[in-house]
Amino acid sequence: MGLPIQNSVNYSRLCSWIRNTSKCSHLSTRRPMPERTVRRQARGLKRMAEILDAAETVIAEVGYPDMTTNQVAARAGMSPGSLYQFFRNKEEILDGLVVRYTDDRQEFWAARLAVVTPDIPLEALVGQLVDESVRFKSESPAYWSLLYGTATGDQLAAASLRLHADIARQIAAMLQRRSPELPDDRAQLMGTMALAMVKAVMPMIASTTAEGGAELVTELKVMLVRYLT
Repeated sequence: MGLPIQNSVNYSRLCSWIRNTSKCSHLSTRRPMPERTVRRQARGLKRMAEILDAAETVIAEVGYPDMTTNQVAARAGMSPGSLYQFFRNKEEILDGLVVRYTDDRQEFWAARLAVVTPDIPLEALVGQLVDESVRFKSESPAYWSLLYGTATGDQLAAASLRLHADIARQIAAMLQRRSPELPDDRAQLMGTMALAMVKAVMPMIASTTAEGGAELVTELKVMLVRYLT
């Protein structure tokens, strides 16, 4: 029997709980969870991750609007009924993906923010971020499919806006780490504009040759440096 999920918040909390249970149980005044229960919870989390992995593949192939839970179940190697124990519909799968992407990207940005100082050259900072965006696009096409989903329905539009807001906020934080005097509202605007530039160029990079893509990446870096200077 799987572990039912009511919403994406539960997915995020369960991820954190599984990671911390074995490390922190000795710090709690509560009675430790039985090992069998921990294993069952871990198996449930594993199945949820497999479903989200399958959903990513299906979205990359057909797009979120045309994705069905039957397709996801088949790709995950389970029956639709088993999938429904974890996600009741495709909207909950979308919520789970947004939580996954947000958590993963927050870890990425936290690592980048830790090394940003006022001394780092802007060209180096922009170069690293653009190169990482290109790499991540090739590895996680479903993420970009969702990021561009603002015009394909209310549910997807809301998910896309959540991703937009998180990325712009992280870029703004990075800019302020490099320029502590930068006002919050200005940093947020610059982060939003920088994201818009990357979004505008990424489809062009994906649709051209390797040589043409490299030229576009170079131009994108120049454009961002000039705007952010």
